[in-house]
Amino acid sequence: MESMIKAINRRVSVRSYADHPIEQDKKREMINLLESTNEGPFRNRVRFNLIDFSELDKNEIRSLGTYGFISGAKLFIVSAVKDGFGEMDGARVLVDLGYCFEKIILSATNMGLGTCWLGGTFKRANFAKRVNASEDEIVPAISPIGYARDRRTIREMAVRRFANSDHRKPWDELFFDGNLNSPLSKESAGAYAVPLECVRLGPSASNNQPWRVVYQKPERAFHFYLKRTLGYNKINGKMDLQLVDMGIAVCHFELSAREKGLVGRWEVAKPDLDTGDVEYIVTWKES
Repeated sequence: MESMIKAINRRVSVRSYADHPIEQDKKREMINLLESTNEGPFRNRVRFNLIDFSELDKNEIRSLGTYGFISGAKLFIVSAVKDGFGEMDGARVLVDLGYCFEKIILSATNMGLGTCWLGGTFKRANFAKRVNASEDEIVPAISPIGYARDRRTIREMAVRRFANSDHRKPWDELFFDGNLNSPLSKESAGAYAVPLECVRLGPSASNNQPWRVVYQKPERAFHFYLKRTLGYNKINGKMDLQLVDMGIAVCHFELSAREKGLVGRWEVAKPDLDTGDVEYIVTWKES
């Protein structure tokens, strides 16, 4: 099996695609992956479809536009999930969506393919119609998939600079020891330093990196929290993209932990912590 840790370290957002179709065997492998990767740690079901622009006419393609952020892509992965907006238990469907979608994106990376998370810069209603989304489904995110161009366009380089895509918050702003005031050292994290580093490297909407993790050593538990970017969720309404980001963090942690032979499980706990302005999401309990 290809290393997911290497994929996490290697993967970058690709916005410009080469005029080179994905081979049929890889396309079939991707379709099988979309059909099988559909349940997250909270057991919510996620649906994925593959849209092939080469099968559409120009007007149909124009109706699905990505506002100039993506060029040359012929295939798009589209996610759909039941609308759980309004309650935390229901909102965790978006965590599951992020978890499942990132698994697919990392697998695509290991296949030599480029991807790019899109959560706001596409015509959502038209993509929803194209995948026959029901009235109780939402389409939070899509991704182009294909081979990257040999060189980034000037526009793509400008977008990366604007989004601050190549920078990540330092370790001591994200991971904590016992409480949210004491930074966790890599030495104290022990074998889990690699999974936490994989969380740190994760992509997120506008590169806000909203995840915070508290390690409680006596309980052998890693508690995942969401630190919201002020006003961000209001921009996208029901599409709470920072919950999707938490799913990406959970995915990176689990895949890298299992690859390192670390055994644990996800559970909803009630950690006795002074959490301030963060929201509890889920706990990884060591076995």
